[in-house]
Amino acid sequence: MIAHGNKIKLFCGNANKELSAAISERLKMKLSSAEVGKFSDGEISVSLGESVRGCDVFVIQSTSAPTNDNLMELLVMIDALKRASAGRITAVMPYFGYARQDRKARARDPITAKLVADLISTAGADRILTMDLHAPQIQGFFNIPVDHLLGVPILAKAIADEPFIKEAGDDLVIVSPDVGSVGRARQMAQKLNKTLAIVDKRRPKANVMEVMNIVGDVKGKRCLIVDDMIDTAGTIVQGAKALVEVGGASDVYACCTHPVLSGPAIERLSNSVIKKLFILNTIELPPEKQIDKFITVSVAPIFAEAIAAIFADLPVSKLYD
Repeated sequence: MIAHGNKIKLFCGNANKELSAAISERLKMKLSSAEVGKFSDGEISVSLGESVRGCDVFVIQSTSAPTNDNLMELLVMIDALKRASAGRITAVMPYFGYARQDRKARARDPITAKLVADLISTAGADRILTMDLHAPQIQGFFNIPVDHLLGVPILAKAIADEPFIKEAGDDLVIVSPDVGSVGRARQMAQKLNKTLAIVDKRRPKANVMEVMNIVGDVKGKRCLIVDDMIDTAGTIVQGAKALVEVGGASDVYACCTHPVLSGPAIERLSNSVIKKLFILNTIELPPEKQIDKFITVSVAPIFAEAIAAIFADLPVSKLYD
């Protein structure tokens, strides 16, 4: 790592302890000392265990469930670092919560993604490092630099080594679960040199999907559904079912960057036609949410490289070259 005179320090909240440890190991450095907990009334408590004066500090914290607790931990940690005279503070957010509230879908709706961006900036963050924002334009909600990492290259590299890819050959089709994910699915199709299909759907209300049609030839072929996140799993499970029942696909696999997996997601995925689901560890899953269908791919290497690049004032975009 190229240093520019300052010291580098890594801190983490309670959201991504395993990932934080893996990142620190890749960087060959220890996580800095900090106690992050709660007072008896539920308020967030943060106590830094070492000096950060003039240091280049990176705080690793996804704002996943419990979203509000993890967000407040991040905000309070940034404020503590700012008041302790840290030189530069980068919020490392593998998963950016509230990203789906990025526009006014109905009259009088809030744009909460913008509010969260303002809160992080106001707390004292100088830079954001994140991965696969639900809407890339959220980068513009911040008045500070945002380094936006991509999940598809990491997933593509891991999936390319799987036996089913080699067995499928030209019979593998990359599938977008909806029109909004076509760009991401196209990237995967280009990296694996495969054809593309789209699940054309109608969503009558939130978390309820009605499949209408399959655009593309999937009959007798193996399909890989590509999405940025899986929340309640309704979209991906119904899409997989449609690929088999409507399109005539032989096997269905899936992948996503962010395994939010709330509500009935685990039950739905367990009972679905999806054979394997590739996920990135941007969100730490508790044991009860880990099933045999999941193949977890670590983002520690790419985040470690990005942190090293930011510390050395080198371009992050070169990581994908």
